[in-house]
Amino acid sequence: MPADTVSAGPLWAAMYHSVADPTDDPYRVTVSPDRLERQLRWLRRRGLTGVSMDRLLSARAAGRGAGLVGLTFDDGYADFLEQAVPLLRRHAFTATVFVLPGRLGGTNEWDRPGPSKSLLTADGIRAAARAGMEIGSHGLRHTDLTKADDAVLAADTARSRELLRELLRDLTGRHEVAGYCYPYGSVDARAIKAVRAAGYAYACAIDPGPLTGVFALPRVHVGESDTGPRLHLKRRTHRWRREPVPASDYAEYAAHTRRTAQATRAAHAVRTAGTAQAAQAVSGDSRAATAT
Repeated sequence: MPADTVSAGPLWAAMYHSVADPTDDPYRVTVSPDRLERQLRWLRRRGLTGVSMDRLLSARAAGRGAGLVGLTFDDGYADFLEQAVPLLRRHAFTATVFVLPGRLGGTNEWDRPGPSKSLLTADGIRAAARAGMEIGSHGLRHTDLTKADDAVLAADTARSRELLRELLRDLTGRHEVAGYCYPYGSVDARAIKAVRAAGYAYACAIDPGPLTGVFALPRVHVGESDTGPRLHLKRRTHRWRREPVPASDYAEYAAHTRRTAQATRAAHAVRTAGTAQAAQAVSGDSRAATAT
């Protein structure tokens, strides 16, 4: 039976960051390509399928998806495209990468002191989307929203989504920016309100406690030290270490995505009609010039 047709159990989402040599890794944000390959193989052997958060939440909203595991990659490192995407595709998995449109092609300056890591460029983000990965926002420049003033809070949520939607618009109509990920996992009620107002359908945290919901989804950190036995233990104990997501939140997510899909189709129809009218006008001018 396919993984997304099984009755849903507790939501489980893994949090990754960089996929590279973890030798110099003071913040434990790096997993080696070899370790990631072994972790993905561990999931596959147990009948689990790694998917984007969008697909995971869509399945849960329909009461399915117990065999689905959300795979997320924070910060939008360039090595996601170079190292993670080929491994994910080898296993027919997808994932969500949360990127920083205010630091395109930059580096992880917020992790000083520590090794400098390159971030995805605009072309890299488009390539990841074309490879079937979901693109989400990690804010503009990796700012702790719980410490931000109102102007920064609005820019980090609404403006980052606008920039990503524009960046992805020319690919296909299906690349909506539905997800946000709180930098540092820091979240409070004010940050959640801003994310909702910006038009996102969900947001990821780490351990949001009583704030847990579709706009503060819990995740589990996965790193270089997580062998098969450790992954098994983390999965078994997850239901006791994280608050459950209320069932009503999944219904809210489904309703939000339906509204967004309808709006996207309507906007696409308007753009298509405008393009057709422009083409007809050019054609008419050409015929008139020829007749003259």
